[in-house]
Amino acid sequence: MKTTLNLQDADTFYEQLMDAHTDLSREQSELFNARLILLLANQVGDAQVLRECIEAARQTP
Repeated sequence: MKTTLNLQDADTFYEQLMDAHTDLSREQSELFNARLILLLANQVGDAQVLRECIEAARQTP
């Protein structure tokens, strides 16, 4: 699992992510996040890496 910054343009990605939530209700935003997580998990594909990411996300304050 990579824990150092690995995005080519993190600021642009963050801006795109925030823009994608514009005009969404809380429920729509949560559904969007769930769909995005599943799409990104499919791109990763490695079950062990995904397991490590889940654990890391749970431990991070």
